[in-house]
Amino acid sequence: MQGTVIVGMSGGVDSSVAALLLQREGVPIEGLFMQNWVEDARESGCRAEQDRKDAIAVCGRLGIRCHSRNFAAEYWDGVFEHFVAEYRAGRTPNPDILCNREIKFRTFLDHARALGAERIATGHYARVRKQAGRWQLLRGQDAGKDQSYFLYTLGQSQLAATLFPVGELPKSEVRRLAAEAQLQTHAKKDSTGICFIGERDFREFLGRYLPAREGEIVDPEGVLLGRHSGAFFYTLGQREGLNLGGVRGRPQAPWFVVGKDVDNNRLIVDQGHDSAYLQSQRLRCALPDWVDDAPPAERFECTAKHRYRQADEACEVHVQSDGSLRVRFARPQRAVTPGQSIVFYAGEVCLGGAVIEATDAPLEAHAMEIA
Repeated sequence: MQGTVIVGMSGGVDSSVAALLLQREGVPIEGLFMQNWVEDARESGCRAEQDRKDAIAVCGRLGIRCHSRNFAAEYWDGVFEHFVAEYRAGRTPNPDILCNREIKFRTFLDHARALGAERIATGHYARVRKQAGRWQLLRGQDAGKDQSYFLYTLGQSQLAATLFPVGELPKSEVRRLAAEAQLQTHAKKDSTGICFIGERDFREFLGRYLPAREGEIVDPEGVLLGRHSGAFFYTLGQREGLNLGGVRGRPQAPWFVVGKDVDNNRLIVDQGHDSAYLQSQRLRCALPDWVDDAPPAERFECTAKHRYRQADEACEVHVQSDGSLRVRFARPQRAVTPGQSIVFYAGEVCLGGAVIEATDAPLEAHAMEIA
């Protein structure tokens, strides 16, 4: 299998076209479908079986071998247990980022190498470039589909062994190529959300692993406004699901989650999309992942996103003596959420990122220490 590339076949159009493009370039390829979650037979929210059938069909159309491997145990240990622990602690995790690090670019990569392959390929909208002997992670050309935010944990060894064939293309062209090649995934709807939840009700699913505890909904001054069915179901800036309606003596304006008091099982809310309680300008991060294996400097300016699909925001990053980060944005940001990731960019180049630990938002300021 010298020179062979194993393509991670998800059963979607992006990985299908990734395989198609490599084949057209004359690259020897094989496919591999990863099962990362064991479904309950009573449920249909996660479409893994249909995805598996589609992956096999596309490989058959292309005339390539299709491997299938079950990584559910690795997914449970490396991703799902962390997902549940973060919600239990009152934070909002991003399992897609952890899945990329632990499963797609570790377990899958190791397995592909065990099969004798030299590299892997996926259908992510991102690009890899080698410059001055170092590998760079670049944004996908289609700004609306760019997935570099979810890939910031990849380092030099992973990027050296990875191809992103659709990273240069807009989504519309990917679908056109799939239709032209008569791949059955050409019109398949894009997957959304987290696979192991799929189209199911998020609260019902999470409630199986974190039994809900009813508690108080209060305003920032502690005035009781209502009750919630489980504080960990909510995230900062959320409006839906509060069921407050009109509150006597308060303006007719929507309420938003501005904080969670985990110790007392209380949800804190305020009125107004841009409530002052949702604003922060500084944050503290856990130990980061740098694409180049080291930060650009001890202190540097760049742009960053603290959530996917957010516009880039200017910031200054200060690397602490222990490697952790302090970040200051040029202007206040809304609903910066502990547990989520902040990802740094220099133009089209993704520098790396880190998980947010605390911010200087009014209700969190006590947890924020700036060097």
